[in-house]
Amino acid sequence: MNQAAYWILRCEHRLLTIGGAESVFPAGLAADFGHPVNVLHVGNLNGLPCHAADVAHFPEIPGSEATPLRAIFSISGAETFALAGRATQLLDWQANHRFCGKCGTPTVMKEGELAMQCPVCSLLAYPRISPAVMVLVRDGERLLLARSPHFKPGVFSALAGFVEPGETLEECAAREVREEVGIEIANLRYFHSQPWPFPNSLMVAFFADYAGGTLRPDPNEIEEAGWFSPDALPILPEPISISRRLIEAELHER
Repeated sequence: MNQAAYWILRCEHRLLTIGGAESVFPAGLAADFGHPVNVLHVGNLNGLPCHAADVAHFPEIPGSEATPLRAIFSISGAETFALAGRATQLLDWQANHRFCGKCGTPTVMKEGELAMQCPVCSLLAYPRISPAVMVLVRDGERLLLARSPHFKPGVFSALAGFVEPGETLEECAAREVREEVGIEIANLRYFHSQPWPFPNSLMVAFFADYAGGTLRPDPNEIEEAGWFSPDALPILPEPISISRRLIEAELHER
């Protein structure tokens, strides 16, 4: 850690950011930041290595502030947000696997591999990635949008849910739509994917066509769902999310 690098420092689920510099994250040597422990190399930024670490307190740097992860997107763009998201996921993984899940022995970082290893039973714990499917269903000109009770007031989005063990992405898409709103879909078409570090999802987005059934939202999952015409859409998710890009891609295609 004697080489200059960028540092993504996290304290109480916020990241240390600075203004008016080449990067939103501070650069320097480990000594400049109090020699953080359990440092992870998470990538490169502006030609320099980028390290991440959890700290009990942020170092005092003029012009710095504690920033939520979501805000990094609007401050510094998608590329920096993706790097910050990777850093937070790896820090969570490191913190959550300090002990072996099989025998309880303290784990160590495996050399040459991104894995926490038990020195007694050799069990490996890799960073967790939870795949989730998102589906934008259309019926002619209408789009099916819904809102979860956890959304901001008035915001509607495409349907989504986590993949279950032994399930393909396509099976997950059909099941989630059926369970959440009671309809069937057809003609599933891949759009794009997005790592989503809240906390560790990989969102895989699809378009689909309505294939029958009546909307019956599951009250445990869906607060409200409906068919919307392109000229009368509700409030959409923020541009940071793939759901917004999925909806805008459908509208642009028309």
